Parts: sequence; C-alpha cells; structure tokens
Amino acid sequence: MRKTHSTMTYWRAQSPRGNDHRKLQNPIPNYRSNPKNSTPNLPPNHHLGPAALSSPFERPNFVVNLVVEHRDARRPDVNALLRQCKSKPESFRLSHSGMAVGTLYFRQWVDALAAVVWFWESRLDGAHSLIPKLSPLVIVPSDQDELRDRLRELFSNRIRRLMEGEAVEKWNKKSVNLSNEIRRVWALLKNPNRLNVYAELSEREKRLGAEKDLVEKRLKEFKSAMNSLLVHLEGKRTTTEVVVDGEGNNVKLFNLEGDYDWRRIHSLMLRECRRLEDGLPIYAYRQDILRQIHCQQIMVLIGETGSGKSTQLVQFLADSGIGAEGSIVCTQPRKVAATSVARRVGEESSGCYGDNSITCFPAFSSAQQFDSKVIYMTDHCLLQHYMTDKNLSKISCIIVDEAHERSLNTDLLLALLKSLLCQRFGLRLIIMSATADARQLSDYFFGCGVFHVVGRNFPVDVRYVPCNAEGTYGLVPTYLYDVVRMAKEIHKTEDEGSILAFLTSQMEVEWAYENFEAPAAIALPFHGKLSFDEQNDIFHNVPGKRKVIFATNLAETSLTIPGVKYVIDSGMVKESKFEPGSGMNVLRVCWISQSSANQRAGRAGRTEPGRCYRLYSQLDFEVMAPSQEPEIRRVHLGVAVLRILSLGIKNIKDFDFVDAPSTEAIDMAIRNLVQLGAVKLNNGNFELTEEGRYLVKMGVEPRLGKLILSCFNYRLGREGIVLAALMANASSIFCRVGTDEEKLKSDGLKVQFCHHNGDLFTLLSVYKQWEGVPRRDRNNWCWQNSINAKSMRRCEDTVMELESCLQFELNVIIPSYWLWTPHKSTDFDGYLKNVILSSLAENVAMYSGYDQLGYEVAVTGQHVQLHPSCSLLIFNQKPSWVVFSELLSISNQYLVCVTAFDFDFLSTLDPPPLFDASKMENRKLQVKVLTGFGGTLLKRFCGKGNSNLVCLLSKIRADCMDERIGIEVNVDQNEITLFATSQHIESVLKFVNDALECERKWMHNECLEKCLYHGSGIPSVALFGAGAEIKHLELQKRCLTVDIYYENVKALDAAAEKELLMSLEKFSSGSICSIHKFTGVGQESDDREKWGRITFLSPDAVQKAGELSQVEFNGFSLKIIPSQATIGDNKFPNVRAKVSWARRPSKGFAIVKCDMHDVGLMVNDFSNLAIGGKRIRCEASKRCMDSVVITGFDKDLCDYEILAVLRNATRRRILDFFLVRGDAVENPSHGICEALEKEISAFMPKGNPHNKPVQVKVLGPEPKDAFMRALIFFDGRLHLEAAKALEQIEGKVLPGCFPWQKIKCQQLFHTSLSCSVPVYSVIEKELDSLLKSFTHMKGVECCLDRNANGSYRVKISANATRTVAELRRRGEELINGKTIDDSNLTPAVLQNLFSRDGINLIRSLQRETGTYIFFDRHSLNVRVFGSPDKVSVAQQKFIHSLLALHEGKKLEIHLRSRDLPPDLMKAVVKKFGPDLHGLKEKVPGADFSLNARRHVVFIHGDIELKQKVEEIIYDIAKMSDSSTERSNNEVTCPICLCDIEDEYRLEDCQHVFCRSCLMEQCESAIRNKDSFPLCCAHKGCGSPLLLTDLKCLLSSEKLDDLFRASLGAFVASSGGTYRFCPTPDCPAVYRVADPGTAGEPFVCGACSAETCTSCHLEYHLSWSCETYKEFKEDPDSSLKEWRKGKEHVKTCPVCGYTIEKVEGCNHIECKCGRHICWVCLEVFRTSDDCYGHLRNIHMTII
Repeated sequence: MRKTHSTMTYWRAQSPRGNDHRKLQNPIPNYRSNPKNSTPNLPPNHHLGPAALSSPFERPNFVVNLVVEHRDARRPDVNALLRQCKSKPESFRLSHSGMAVGTLYFRQWVDALAAVVWFWESRLDGAHSLIPKLSPLVIVPSDQDELRDRLRELFSNRIRRLMEGEAVEKWNKKSVNLSNEIRRVWALLKNPNRLNVYAELSEREKRLGAEKDLVEKRLKEFKSAMNSLLVHLEGKRTTTEVVVDGEGNNVKLFNLEGDYDWRRIHSLMLRECRRLEDGLPIYAYRQDILRQIHCQQIMVLIGETGSGKSTQLVQFLADSGIGAEGSIVCTQPRKVAATSVARRVGEESSGCYGDNSITCFPAFSSAQQFDSKVIYMTDHCLLQHYMTDKNLSKISCIIVDEAHERSLNTDLLLALLKSLLCQRFGLRLIIMSATADARQLSDYFFGCGVFHVVGRNFPVDVRYVPCNAEGTYGLVPTYLYDVVRMAKEIHKTEDEGSILAFLTSQMEVEWAYENFEAPAAIALPFHGKLSFDEQNDIFHNVPGKRKVIFATNLAETSLTIPGVKYVIDSGMVKESKFEPGSGMNVLRVCWISQSSANQRAGRAGRTEPGRCYRLYSQLDFEVMAPSQEPEIRRVHLGVAVLRILSLGIKNIKDFDFVDAPSTEAIDMAIRNLVQLGAVKLNNGNFELTEEGRYLVKMGVEPRLGKLILSCFNYRLGREGIVLAALMANASSIFCRVGTDEEKLKSDGLKVQFCHHNGDLFTLLSVYKQWEGVPRRDRNNWCWQNSINAKSMRRCEDTVMELESCLQFELNVIIPSYWLWTPHKSTDFDGYLKNVILSSLAENVAMYSGYDQLGYEVAVTGQHVQLHPSCSLLIFNQKPSWVVFSELLSISNQYLVCVTAFDFDFLSTLDPPPLFDASKMENRKLQVKVLTGFGGTLLKRFCGKGNSNLVCLLSKIRADCMDERIGIEVNVDQNEITLFATSQHIESVLKFVNDALECERKWMHNECLEKCLYHGSGIPSVALFGAGAEIKHLELQKRCLTVDIYYENVKALDAAAEKELLMSLEKFSSGSICSIHKFTGVGQESDDREKWGRITFLSPDAVQKAGELSQVEFNGFSLKIIPSQATIGDNKFPNVRAKVSWARRPSKGFAIVKCDMHDVGLMVNDFSNLAIGGKRIRCEASKRCMDSVVITGFDKDLCDYEILAVLRNATRRRILDFFLVRGDAVENPSHGICEALEKEISAFMPKGNPHNKPVQVKVLGPEPKDAFMRALIFFDGRLHLEAAKALEQIEGKVLPGCFPWQKIKCQQLFHTSLSCSVPVYSVIEKELDSLLKSFTHMKGVECCLDRNANGSYRVKISANATRTVAELRRRGEELINGKTIDDSNLTPAVLQNLFSRDGINLIRSLQRETGTYIFFDRHSLNVRVFGSPDKVSVAQQKFIHSLLALHEGKKLEIHLRSRDLPPDLMKAVVKKFGPDLHGLKEKVPGADFSLNARRHVVFIHGDIELKQKVEEIIYDIAKMSDSSTERSNNEVTCPICLCDIEDEYRLEDCQHVFCRSCLMEQCESAIRNKDSFPLCCAHKGCGSPLLLTDLKCLLSSEKLDDLFRASLGAFVASSGGTYRFCPTPDCPAVYRVADPGTAGEPFVCGACSAETCTSCHLEYHLSWSCETYKEFKEDPDSSLKEWRKGKEHVKTCPVCGYTIEKVEGCNHIECKCGRHICWVCLEVFRTSDDCYGHLRNIHMTII
C-alpha cells in the first residue's frame, strides 16, 4: 500500500514541452484529495477533453504526454488506446501537430503509474509506438523509484520471454533439423558410394555443419545481447555483460551508462529480434569482431555480399563504444551508396542512439562538423577533410567499405591513412571488402589481422559450357548468340526459376532482349540507362511466365533480384582503361576476373539453391585475373598527383601506393598539371602554384577546376560551374535507347539543342533550357526531349556542391544569371572556347582533310574519328581545329565531348602547347574529285571486297611514303575522291588513272564465250561482246581459254593478280576478254592450285600465253594450260557414276585368297572347270598358305568374269581375287573420252542441241594403278536412260582399246551437294531430318561433312540412278533455297539492295523470319534459305519491304550535300520541330520522319508531294545561305525524247536513257537481226553498249536471243565467209572454202549432217563440186557419160534400167523381170520365148 502524504507541496505547472518546471507561490491541497470546483492551470495551447466539459476538474497532479518517436511517424488512435487502458485519466487532450499526440491528466499517482506502465507494456506488445513521458506536478522521490522498479520488472520479464520465445524456438528447431540431416548424411557416407556421390555427400555434410554452426552462433549472440540488457536492468553493472579477449581485456557489447533509457532499451530489444530473424551472417560473429577490433588498431574484414557488413559493423562499434571516442566514419565509393546505407542504418538504429547520431556527408564542405556518432561519407569527401585536417582529430574509427572496387580515392585514402595510423595510435582502421585480396591489404598494413565472414548464399552448381567458336557473326559477337541460345535451352529444360544473363553493354542487352522469344517466358532488359520504372520491372513477377533478365554487370553486386535461380555468365565485361602512352580511354570487351565470376555465380544462390552456366571452359576461368585491376592503374592520375603534391611530397614515385601506377602515367599526370598551370618546377622539384592550391581545395578533377576558375576571368562563373558539372556527366545526358525507331526519334530531338560550336555548348544549351522549366515539369520535359532526368538532377547536385565549395573554401560568390545564350553568337562564345581550350590544352586535334582518317591528335599524331553522337556532325562540316575531353576506344577510336575553336586561339595559350600547329597545318591533305565514271567500272576498280583498291592504295602509300593518302569511291555519285598532300596529289592521280584505264580496256574487251550448240565433241564457240557484236568466231576448235595454276595461289593478292594479267596480255600480244577466278569452294584436290581461267580474243594469244607455262612468277611456279571453256548454260548436274577398264594386261594367271584350311578343298572344286571355253589348271600356292593359283584361261577375260565362274563352282568362301597383270599400256584419254561419250549418247534422247545431257571426265591414273577410271555425269532427269546406257556399255571394248580393256560400271552412284555456313545455320534442323529419312531407305548411304573452309557437303550414294536423282532433287530444294521471282522486282528495285538500307533490310528480315537471304550482286538474283514455311513468309515480306524501300527512296530528301548550307537540318528542325509537325501542317496528306544521322527527311505519302516539300526546304536553305542554288535534274531520253522514267545510265559514256527504251532498242535488233553494233543513241556519241549494260538490261533468255540475232547478222555480213548448217534451224556455222580451192567436209556437231564447204551441198567424196551439182540436177547424166562408146552397155526398153553385158549369150534378164534379146532388144515374157527368138531369127545355136 502506498502511504498517504500529509505534507504540503508546491504546485508545479507543466511547460508546453513537458520537461520545464517552475515553482508556484500558492500551496495546493494533498494530491490524493479531489477538491471540488477547482480547474487545472493548463498551458494555453491545450484544450480540455470530453471529460472536462461534463464536470469541473481540479488541477492535475500528474501529466502523461504520449509522444511519437519522430514527426513523420504514424499517429495512432489515442481514443482507442484509452478505451483499452484500465487506468482512465481524469482528462485528456489530443494534438494533431508536433511530437505529442495526446496529454493525459491524473490526480492520483496510482492511476498515473498504472497508465505509464500499461502504455509501455502495450508498446512492448506492438500495439503502438508511442513513448509515455511522465511529468509530475508534485514531486515525491519514491514515485520515480517505484516507476523505475515497475518498468525494470516489466522489461526484464519481457526479455526473458523473448529468450524463450517463438523466434528462438524456431532457430532451435532449425538447429535440431540440421543435426538430424547431418546424421543422415553421415549414415549415407558410411555406405559404399561411387566417388562422385561420396564427394557430393561430403560437401553437403560440410555445408550443413557450417550452417548449423552459424545458427547456433546467432542464438548465442542473441542470448548474450539479451543477458547484457538484463544485467543492465538488474543494476549489477553500469555496463553490459562483457566479452573478455585473450589478454583479459573487457570488451563492451552495449554501452548503457547512466539512467535507464526505456526507449533505447526497447529499441535495442527490437533490433536484436530483427537481427535474429534476418539472420545476417555478420551478426553471428559480432563478439569475435569486437574482440579483434578492441585488440588491434587495423583489421581487414572480408565478408561476402549479403553478409551485412556495411550496415551492421558501425552499429556494433557504436553500441559497444569501441573506437567511438570520436566519430565513427564509414566511407563508400559512391554518393548513392553512402546516402542509402546511412538511411538504412538510421532506420535500423532508430531509438538506439540520440538524435542526429547517424549522419551522411555525400559531398565535402569545410563547415561540416564531426559531432555525430556515425558518419557515412564518400572516400572523396574524407580525402578532402584530410587535406584540411591532416590528423582527422575528431574521428576515432574509419571504416573503408567496398575496398574490392579499389577506386582511385580508396587507394589514395588507404595510403594516407597508413602514415596517419603511425601518428595516432588511438585511431582504428577497418577495411571491408567482398572479394578483395585480403593478403595484399594485410601485408600493406603491417601484417594486420584478417577476419572472414561467411555469406549466406545457397549452394550454386557451376557448369562450364564453352562456346564452339569465337569472333563475330555479322556484327554480333558469338558469345551473344550463345547467351540467347543458352537462355532458350534453360527455359526449355530446367525447372521454374528466373534466369539472369550477364552481357557487356546496353547494345548487347537490347539485342538479346529483342531476339529472345520463347513460350511462357518474358524477356527483360536491365542496364544503367533505363528509367527507374523500367529498371523496377525486374522485381515484379508475371503470372505464368518465367523472367529472363539480360543485364550488364550492374546486376553483379548492386542488388538482389528475387527468384533468380539460373545465371548465364558470358565471361565478358566492357572495361575502360586509360592508356598514358596514347592519352586514350580504351573501352574494350575483355575477360572478367575470377572474383567477378564468383560474384555472378552468387546471384543464383541468393534466395534458393541455383545453377550458373559459364560459357567458357574451366581452363579459361583458371587463367583469369584473381581480381579486378585497381582503378589507380586504369585512370588519369591528375587528381591523385595534385593531392599528393599538396601534402608536401616532392617525389611522387616514392609515395607508398597500395598498387603503384606506372611511371608513364605519373609523368603524364604531372605534364598535364604543368600545362594547366597547377604545378611548376622549382629547383628540380614540382610544387603547387596558387592556382594549384585552389584546385586542391575544390577537390575536383584538375581540368574541371581550371575550367571553373578561368570562367571567372570572363564573368562567366555560372557557365563555368555548369560546364564542369556537364563534362563529368556528358555521356549520359542524352537518352538513345529502345528500338531503332525510338533511337531515330531521340536523334531528331537532339538536333534542336545541337550547337555549331560543339558538344559542350550543346550540353550547356540543354542545361539552360532545363533550368528554365518549372521544377514540377522537369521530368516530363526530359521525357519529351529524350533527356536523362536522373543525369540532369545529378548535374544540378554537382552544380550546388561546386557552388558551396567555392563559397566556403574560396570565398567566391557564384552569380545566378547567365551571360551566354545558345540562340545567337556573341563574344561570350569566344570566351568559352578559349577557356575550354586552356583547360584541355593537350587534347587538341586538327582535321586531316580526309573523313576516313578523321582528326589528327596534336600530341600523339594518331588519327581518330568524331564520336557518332558528336553535335558537330549535325552541321555537315568538319571544323579545322577542335579540342576534346577524352579519347575513347571501343571498337574504333573516337574523340568525345568535342568543341571547335579558332586556330588563332592557340597562340594565347600559356604555357604554349607542346606541338607545332603551323607544321600540322602544312601536313593537311588536299582533296581532288574525279567524276564521270560508270558504276561497274568503279566496282571493278575497287575489286571484290575492295581488294583492288586496297592493293592500289598500299602501293601508292609505299611509293609516296605517306600512309595518310586516301582514295574514296562513291558508286552512287559516280565519283572518285583523292586525298593527298599537295606534294603527292599528281602522283596519286596518275596511279588512279592508269588503274582506271586498265579496267576500262578490259571492260570494253569483255565477251561472253557462247557455244553455238551442244552436242558430241568440242562445240564451236563465239565471243559475244560490246555492242552485242560477235568479236570472234572459233570453228576450228582451237582453245580461246587458258587455265592458270599457281603453286601458292593463296599468296596472290589483287595487285599480284593484276600484274599477272597484264604480263599475260603483253607477252601474248592479245587482249583478255574474260576473267573467271576460282573461289576454291568444293574444289577437288587436283584443283587446289588452280587460280582461275582467262579467255583471250584470239587463239593465237592462247598459244603464245601457253609458252609461259612452268615459268616462275613472284617466286612460285606458274602453269598455264589451254583448255576448252565450260559454257555457263551447260549444266551437268545431278547423278555421277564411275566406270573403269584395265590399264595393265593379264599375264594369264590369277590368285584366289581363302582360308588356309579350304585350300585343298577349293583346288578339288576348281579341277576340270572350264572358263571362257578353256579348261583351267589350279594348284595350291607355294608362297602363301592361304592362296590358290589358277592358270590356263584366256588373257582377254576380266576379273569379274573369272570370279563369277569361280564363285558358282565352290561353296567355300573366297576372301579375295585378283589377276596378275603386266606393264601398263597407254590409251589417248581424249579419244577414249569422246568414244565413251558417244557410246552413252546413243541412249540419250535427241532433244535440243543446245543442251547436253551427259559429260565424261577421264581421271589421270597414278603410276601403280591397274585400272583407268572415268566419271560420267548425267542430267538427273534422265536417270532411266542413264541406267540403260550403263547396262549396255557394261563389258564393251571402246574403239582404240585392246580386247581385254572391257568396261566395268560401278553399281553405286554418287552425288554431292554443298552449302555455306549461313545456309546450314537456318536449315540445320530440316536437313538433319531429311538425311535421317534417307538412311532408312534400302541401298542408300548419306553423310554430312564439314569442309576445311567451314562449308558443309552432303554426300549421297545409292544403287540406282533414279534413287540418286530423286534424293538429290529433294536435297536441292532445301539447300538451293528459293529464288524470289516477282515481276515488280525490276533491276532498278533490286539496286536498292546495294545500299545500307538494303543491307539492313536483309539483316532485319533474317532476324525476324529465321531465314538466310542471299543477294547475287552480279545476276541481281535473290534467294531465300530456310524451312519452307519460313521461306514463304520471308519471300512475301521481302517483296513488300523492298518495294516500300524503293518507293521510299523516291520520297527521300537529303539535307546534306556540297550545294546546301551546313546547318540546314538544324534550320528545318527549328522551323518545323523535331517531329516535323510544322511541315505536316504545311503539306497535309503526308507524314514525315527525320533520320538525323543520315540527314534525310522521309516522306510517307504520294510522290507528287515531294516537289512541294523540296521547294519548302529549298526556301529554308536559301534563307540560311543566299548562295544556295537549286540544281535542275530534268533530262530527256535521247530515244523517246520524253522525260526519263526508270532511268538507266550507260556504263561507257554515262548518258541517261529510259530503261524501257534501251530494252526496245535491243528487241528491235533481235527482230530485225541488224543494227549491230548497238550504240548509244545520244547525238554525237556512238559509244557501244558494253556487255555489262546488256546483262543489266536483258534477262538471260533475251541475251541468248540477242546473241543468235547478232550471230545471224555476223554471218550475213561476212560476205559469204561463213554460212549456217543447211539443216533447218540448226545453229551450227562453218567457214566457206576459199575460191578456187576444193571444198572440205563439214560435219555438223549439232545435227551430224555432212556438208561441202565449197558448194554447200552434201559432201561428195572424190567428186568435183560441178559434177556433183550436175548429178543433183540430172541424176542420170553420169550414167550417160559412162555409156558413151561402150557396145556392151544397153538400156532396158521397158524400165530404162542400164544393163552392162560382160559375157554369156545374148539372152539378158532385166531387173524388172523382162527377158530381152541383146541383139535386137526385143522383149519377151519368158526365157523360152527369148531363146526361141534367138534360134529362129538370129540363127543362134544354143
């Protein structure tokens, strides 16, 4: 029972804050009484609650204020709480503002005490977060003791409950479960196991044991913390329970000195419960860590990602007071990390410390005070503090976090702290890292201790699946294809779980995102340039779909994505490194480090066991660097060197770096600082200038500091600070992400900001406009203009930091106004350019005069291009002199952040530049433009893949000793541009003209070798060339072609090939009219040295060229063999058969191989056996135990004839059989080839003589070969005829061969098909399925091989020609693809495929349809490869897209040319807007789009609108530049005299015609068979239509018709020298015999007719032409001549038949059956009548 107070006390009124008390003069009655009619004296801002309104209320004796922890905390329902409270206040008041939410008034102590205890108890129960604060108005000391005791008891009981509560029980159960699982694994380990199973179980047992130890440690740590609080509550010690180290020192767990702070105790209790629940690994090691920190001044703490080291260690130190005498500073490498971690720690430790105990300094200010318990800041900020306070006197402990990143500031900070630790022994240093080299850091810091905290990752199964190839496929690296492929495979085969794939860049991420397609999966990109909402998408699950996330290394350590179970590690990263030698920042794709690989793998085990697929081998992993190279070795050292010098260190190279940078990097940094005027050389030592000291205080990159300070000299302080901030963030201001269409839109939006002075002025323009937008609208403005809002805010933060730094450190006030304006040129433009030049004086470059070279960097002399995003490219001009912020090397080298300046500014630099600008000006290249060339001439001048041009250029550069000389060929503009110094420009011009003249001559001489017919033997050929004329007709079957073989064919480059051709022409005194270079694909081994085939205009030149065979050319043997050309339209495809015949004669005996036990039996079987009509003799071989010798048979018999008889004679197994043969005999291979072809042709159908259904190739024998072999190629459609022919020639002897040389036909027929790698990649599945179906067919064999050049070959063999032909046909349908044949695809339309848009169209369609599209640039044919359904889709899309592209080309307006002002595109965008909406209003009915990088406006609408738009843009150009003149391109066709439609430009003379008019000119020549040669119809021209023109204008069928017409005209105009074969429609031609000479026989190879070349009648052997003509007129004339003077020759009176009587009687029987009296020629019916007449009339005695 509480005793009653009888004494009087003074009344105490509560201050509005509830803590301030003052005495009142008037005494009050005892607070246990309840006097009536009394009201309390309350603060004026309080109002009575409902209870006070109902009855009078006396003064309260106790006031309880209910306070929230912080102003932003949720305010609970106080009324509801009061209804639950058993102790009701006499009155209460509610407050809706401030920290207090309610005030309770009590008269009785018991009620007030009960209320306070209840509110604490309900708070402990989690009912609310209010803090009850008791303010007694009457003071009794025992009251506070009683309250303390009650609360101690309450908190102690609650702590004990927690120590045995659900959370502890849950972890106890987990420990028991783990123990049971360990025992189960132990039991399994005792059983016999396979090696891999045993290893897996051992690893699992080890993992379970570690997890169990961790759980037990957490429980122990939790109980220790709770016991510490109990000890404090029980008052046994003023501090907590202590941890005793090895030396007996006491280490506090909590520092709880002083009175009880119930809020802090409760906060500590809650935090410990959260720590137990979260299970962060570091929590289990708290006591161990504190003990080691207490004992050591320095410690390296290695904790895996997710261990909790960044947030928990500072709290451990702050709780215990170890190292907390001053401020505990934790550094982070980035501001965002420092801010976010500080906020997280503040939230976790809310209530554990006093107000403002957790502070963050993201930026440096000398006004910052170290009065907080814990301070988070960047390492840069701490470095700046070190510059002002070398002792860091107010700091007691420094924690350097994320040391594994090894940033420049981190390394410099560690080096400075190392020396400071030797001076301040009470200062503690803790270095924390996830993957750093702990041993290196420990050795650097005097061998300090290293503590490892194990992470809480789940097990990850790492699998190595290396790629099959390296390099690129098109423009895409192969590992990117493999990542997408692996993602599809995982999605198809693995269980549920998200997939995270690591790539190197934004571009790769977007490509993978666009190209990944799989059912029930959603692809998501993740990279730094996405908006926050887009980045946040990876955290949201999509029901029923698996997330497949393609990310850069941003996802490696910075965040945890829930649900990721599978990781695909490409093993690649894009890394930036500064190279001091070249001054270049090299951004390249390279291997990651082992630590990064482990970090990536760990992403799969964050929330559950996972799997990591590494797309490289384990050997690749082992050779990777252990960790990332420190930044101090990868960046410019200007800031570091400046800071080191400011510390008074004279020799930078003696500074104690953790990892020392190269001497070259240090020297370059010093040189830059000297150029900036920040450092000067004094008595052999470098020391800071006054400006250098300013730069140190500013703490920014020296060049930026110089920029800011220099701007103040021109009253441009505001512009200078903004420029410095923009330079630091220049790469991320503009957004260019998404689809191609979105990127084009971004490019167009950027144009409105682009400034003609360069990138920095452009960025300044962006910032000024952004700053003028109301703050609430800025995000929307950024979105509308494709600006990165995050980067703009970052720039604004940097501007504010710089302003604060200048104000507090340098006492400089920054103006808020701008003097510079982007909309007009003023003197301030020049001032800014001068300032930028002085700040970047070493980064000067001069335009070389040649776009391909770009700019020459003044200091290094290297040639570098402007970055594609450079603003100067918008203006179609290249300033002569520029200054840049950095050199960037990605796949190419680029100048970044470029600003133009005037040459005169270089003379104002102090100190002067390190280069001679005047000499550079003199080295600038001159430009010379050559025009008037045909497109084909230019293409041949360049050669395939520009090989000719490259070789020519190499030769010119070597001759002039200048590697900068350049030649550009623009086929579209029909021009060549030369780039050379004034000294060499004429020499270059001569080289180019000579090369052009050579190509022009060959193009004029170019001919097609056309076969007049296709039949047996060698056909007659004609050379069909320019003007559609017959240049040569070869009827004597002489060779016009030579095959060229070269011993080292791969060594022949374009220059050597051209030299060879010119040498052949010169030596042979002939002209080359056709060149066919072999590609080498699918060549037989004999042809691997074959370079190609050349056709001459005359056979004499061929004969002469052949004399060069076996000579040496460029050190290797050259072989030239005359040959008959293979006619291009003669196709021998499909079926191949092998035949053979003996080459060596039989010696008359043979050997039979058998089992040695069967020899005697076989001799018996063969005894008395007859073969070929002769009885053979047989005996066992004396040399071989397993052989039988047979003799006595005819030597003309073949192997197979003898073997067939032997097999029928015995049941024993004959293992082998062969005839013993003699020496080889020679047969003329050419004659045998013709004979064999003639034998087979007899069974082939007699069809079109232009088509040859069979071809024979006799293979050359090796010296030891017993048989000759030949290959016969059949047209696959004639497989039945082929089979019959082979059956008939089996066993035959060819003419010219010996009787024993009988033909043997192999019963297995072969064929093969080849396809390239791109084709195979799209038909692989279908081809494999097709070949699999072939293997199930009887008698069929097929295989797929890969050639040495990477292509694939399908080989098919079968026992029937029909089968082979059918299988080949099915294979060809797939491998040969489908040729796109559409009447709308005219040559003019197909020409678009040569352009960049056409190439991109093919690529996009290939990606979209999964096909391969091949464009034959010579024949203008397009073929599509792939599965039939995909090919059909691709064909339709291709036709539609190409026609749309062609129409679009007609509707393009180019804003860039020599005749247009350079700022035309900017003017158009300024007038009509980035989306050209203003132009849409002026030209309704059309839509427009802008391609800013190509300077092209696309019109989407009718072609009639183009002229109107051109006029509008021309007017803008005229306003921008008054000298602009509009060109008149209207030309009329010389044939139809109308405006040209579908123009065609002749190759030779470049005159333009309607394509249809030229085609009609050719048609007319075909119809009339005259007008040859075909020439240009332009007045006064007369240049012939070259063969290349005819090929472009006519189809192959029409070209054949034109050839036939030309041949007819040639024969007709030959003056009787040539005539066609008399057989109707026979195409053969023969040469007429010269007058006065006997006619020669002409045997037509087409129709086999024999014709006399003199009289042109059938050939008449031994008859003169006159006689034969008479005979043709009167067939009996010769008989009459013969009868003259011959008495014994008379004519039958009946039939007129001539009868010659040689001997016998005068009775003659005529052929007609009549009997004639020879004396009087009387006719009789019978012989008896005739004989009677002779007896009776002529008195003949018979």
